[in-house]
Amino acid sequence: MKIKSGMPERKKQTPSWLPYALWAVALVCVFFMGVVMEQRTPYIRGMADDNNVSENLGAQLVSEVESDTDLPDQLNPITVKSSESVERKAKLTTDKPDRGNLEPQKYTIQPGDSIYGIAKKFGLKPETVLWSNYDVLHDDAHNISVGDELIIPPGDGIYYQWKENDDLQKIADKYRVQVEDILSYPANNLDMTNPEIKAGDFILLPGGYRETAVISPIVFEYSKNSGVKKQISGPGGCAWDYVAYGNGTFVWPTANHSVSGNDFWSGHMGLDIATVEGGPIYATDSGTVVYAGPIGGGYGIMIMIDHGNGYQSLYGHLSAVNVSCGQAVSQGQVIGLGGSTGNSTGPHLHFEVRYGGGYVNPWNVL
Repeated sequence: MKIKSGMPERKKQTPSWLPYALWAVALVCVFFMGVVMEQRTPYIRGMADDNNVSENLGAQLVSEVESDTDLPDQLNPITVKSSESVERKAKLTTDKPDRGNLEPQKYTIQPGDSIYGIAKKFGLKPETVLWSNYDVLHDDAHNISVGDELIIPPGDGIYYQWKENDDLQKIADKYRVQVEDILSYPANNLDMTNPEIKAGDFILLPGGYRETAVISPIVFEYSKNSGVKKQISGPGGCAWDYVAYGNGTFVWPTANHSVSGNDFWSGHMGLDIATVEGGPIYATDSGTVVYAGPIGGGYGIMIMIDHGNGYQSLYGHLSAVNVSCGQAVSQGQVIGLGGSTGNSTGPHLHFEVRYGGGYVNPWNVL
């Protein structure tokens, strides 16, 4: 049996301040949420802008690429979407490597041609063309005539006609080339394990070399420190003595300062300088004329000046001479007129500089 106490039971009551505190906390949370959302809004807007830019850029690329390609739609591999990479336009052509010529060619000499120019036209060294045409040129680059036919080898080197009892190793040694290079050269079409070369066959000795016999119509006897002391044979020669001396400087012998034909190389020991028929030819330095007139060797009408200091200068293929043998001339004086006499395919001046019996590259002194 329960016994009730004499004290009345008291009912629990909620504090009067608690609702106000809860409202305050709620307001604070709402405030902070607003701040956070405000800070994130630019980032969200930026993402939206980036998406718009990507879509616009993708659309622009699609437009440009589609306008540049002529492929039909069903073959066009280019599809651009936002967030996808742009594919490259298909290339329907391929590059074929240039393996050079595998067969010799024939070339007919035209007006204005030179061995140097012909070789340059076919991407060869001038020596290669000269060495391959001994029957026509006889190792003389001047010995060309319009209408002559030349052999153009398939590459640089010696284009050699095989003879009875020739030995591959001896031929390689003679022309300074490796046997392996001869066998492996594509144009020779040889079996490397069992090469068979018949008498009369032509093979290319790639990179081969031989001495070129430079032909000069003038043979001089020199004193110790000066020039010629011997009369030059020919209608333009004379017995002469020094009457003028050069200063050791050289001016261009023509008004034009460019090469027209052969440059200076082992088979052509001078420059072919551009001029016109009848154009003035100048003495490159002061000196004494030791020859003036026609001469053999392909030079045509020629002038030779001895400068009295070991140097001589030569002017070939002239149409006329304005000086005579034994005459003194000064630097820059007109001594003759340009032409195309002798072995020449067009008007130009063949110009040589010699010193002590040897040839000097005119580029080194002009």
